[in-house]
Amino acid sequence: MRWFWIDRFVEFESGRRAVALKNVTMAEEHLHDHVPGFPVMPASLMIEGMAQTAGILVGEARGFREKVILAKIRRATFEGIAGPGEQLRYEAVLETLSDAGAQTTGTVTCDGREIGRVDLMFSHIDRNMSGLAFPEENFVFTEEFMGLLGTFLPGRGGAG
Repeated sequence: MRWFWIDRFVEFESGRRAVALKNVTMAEEHLHDHVPGFPVMPASLMIEGMAQTAGILVGEARGFREKVILAKIRRATFEGIAGPGEQLRYEAVLETLSDAGAQTTGTVTCDGREIGRVDLMFSHIDRNMSGLAFPEENFVFTEEFMGLLGTFLPGRGGAG
């Protein structure tokens, strides 16, 4: 099962930037378990939401032909929290893109106030220098994922 930490894209500039939203609701189990009695969105899941937003931006920049994986969290700082009834906004900017991978910078805002910065590095793993072999099929951007992506990003990636 695949977990999605974004609900939809509201802006998408191919090869440049993407903005995705995530509504924080009490229906999510992790809010009850993270800090009992004080429901907040865990920072680790906000990092994952940014990684999904930025990773799709990186993948789309090359027509989803590469197997894009998160290689490194260059920076992740949070100065605020998000709770039930609030909306997270992930803005990812593609800083560099090469055959080997990409670097992105990002901001996390909650109901209009900046609460975090997340800068990431991604690898195009088929072009890695380690000599490891990976399956021929794209196990990152699968056919099922591309169909679902169409629901997040109308007009791109499949189901449109």
